[in-house]
Amino acid sequence: MKQNKYDEDTFFQNYSKMDRFVGGLDAAGEWHELQTLLPDLKDKRVLDLGCGFGWHCRYARERKAASVIGVDLSENMLQRARELTNDPQIEYRQLAIEDIHFEQNQFDVVISSLALHYIEHLHEVYRKINHCLVSGGMFILSVEHPIFTARAEQDWHYDAQGEKLHWPVDHYHEQGQRIANFLDHDVVKYHRTLATHLNELIRAGFVIDQVAESKPSLEMMEQIPGMSDEIRRPMFLMIAATKE
Repeated sequence: MKQNKYDEDTFFQNYSKMDRFVGGLDAAGEWHELQTLLPDLKDKRVLDLGCGFGWHCRYARERKAASVIGVDLSENMLQRARELTNDPQIEYRQLAIEDIHFEQNQFDVVISSLALHYIEHLHEVYRKINHCLVSGGMFILSVEHPIFTARAEQDWHYDAQGEKLHWPVDHYHEQGQRIANFLDHDVVKYHRTLATHLNELIRAGFVIDQVAESKPSLEMMEQIPGMSDEIRRPMFLMIAATKE
């Protein structure tokens, strides 16, 4: 299934108002950790899968990447990315992640941020990514954490006064499709256990270098109301892997 909610006008308008897509990478709660997983990007050929507004593409070029290709299925996303980009070494392509077919050894680094939990047959995508990376090339990804995706409700348990009691985890080992409500729309996501995330990468020919689970920075907890609740459970899983 190739889902493209972002070209639905109401959904895209609501999405565009989110802090991370107004303020860029610094407004993304996981960015202070995700960027530590990235290698030195100088002179690297970079692929960004699910590039959205192109924030990671532009960051890679700021870090002296030789070239960047950003892939996204959404015309709305890519239009905004092109409006924000003035760099001939960044190319944006409208394409589903499932449909990528790049040449062998075409890239040194592949990045994918918060896109792969929308893909059903992820193992096939991992094989394609491995194919287009050079030997020793790095793949850095972030997805919604299995603790977050296990229940379709993706919400806290509350008491009678509406206070957050705890984050429930249920049906953890029942992997597969979840219909979640996001920005007042039903969105299809795919739940995988932590073991499945790691093992699918290993089977595709990657070595796991580092794993991180998101937690807000002290600065964010001090500045943003409610952000301290994010320390109670990880919302995002981040993995850095190297092609064998």
